[in-house]
Amino acid sequence: MVKQLIKGNAWWAFLASFAIWMFLYGGLLWYWFDLPLWQSVTDSAVHVILLGAAGIVISHNVAYYRPADGTMKFGYVAVLSFALSVLWVCLSRWILVSAFPEDVPYLNWLNNAIPVHAIVGCMLIAGIGFRSQMWYDEEEQQEYRQRKEATERIVREAELFKLRQQLQPHFLFNSLNSINALIMLRPKEAREMVLKLSDFLRGSLKREDDQWITLAEELNYLQLYLDIEKVRFGHRLTTNVVPYEEADKMMMPPMLLQPVVENAIKFGLYDTTGDITISIKSWLQDNMLYIAIQNPFDNELQQPNKGTGFGLTSIQRRLYLLFARQDLLETTAIDNIFTTIIKVPQSHDKSSIN
Repeated sequence: MVKQLIKGNAWWAFLASFAIWMFLYGGLLWYWFDLPLWQSVTDSAVHVILLGAAGIVISHNVAYYRPADGTMKFGYVAVLSFALSVLWVCLSRWILVSAFPEDVPYLNWLNNAIPVHAIVGCMLIAGIGFRSQMWYDEEEQQEYRQRKEATERIVREAELFKLRQQLQPHFLFNSLNSINALIMLRPKEAREMVLKLSDFLRGSLKREDDQWITLAEELNYLQLYLDIEKVRFGHRLTTNVVPYEEADKMMMPPMLLQPVVENAIKFGLYDTTGDITISIKSWLQDNMLYIAIQNPFDNELQQPNKGTGFGLTSIQRRLYLLFARQDLLETTAIDNIFTTIIKVPQSHDKSSIN
């Protein structure tokens, strides 16, 4: 729609400029060269209308054919402009000679003006040709950029979808293994875990088409996952979610925290016998949503800085695909506390990166 409007405005400007030129050229012939008014109007109309037609011809010509080489483009427009200017001069002269066959002074003046007409006509036609060539080249480049951006967007969305799909089986396998371990020892807890897992997967399906959700919605969804893990680990696992009202309304991609918390549980509970507390807090700073997940770890048994695993790798990849930044995921290990910080920019136009 915008492109059609631009083209429409360009054509109206083209027609208006030639109408103004016709008026000025006719006035010049009448005032400066003392030609009769009707003869000035006729001469001006014939020359300007035919010149406008030549401009339209060269504009349409370069719209459908433009040599790829830059030098060839210049030469092609130059040769075509010269040919059209010669045709314009000859056709204009033939029409005017036919219109005023007995007016010898005017015919002499017309013959003497041929070089001037030819030079001016060639310059104007060439100018229209080169400007049209630049216009269509830019239009072609814009269409190419749009196709490229559309292709990149499709590839990016496909990879994001693949990452989201990988997260669910990754968690599902671990949960099924846990259920299998509980069936014989604690069948009641195994049944409870199956029900919670069903609720979790149902929530995953509901969020499949959601590109952005609020932090509060993400934390509610995360609670379903934590309920499953608490059935698995019992009293050993506790969580501490520090609320921050302003941050709760901030937007973020769905299912971003579950892999991070899963990673925290892995490093905090696996191969240990003690209880752990996983802390989750969020805040807003400089129009950036910060989410910090902390868990203790045994430094003698694990090395959290090496090989963060599929969960954190997938999160970092998703954030890069969405925001084209590599600094939105940070991990630190200080005094046996492993901290993961996720940063989600809030200044982006979410519709433009979906």
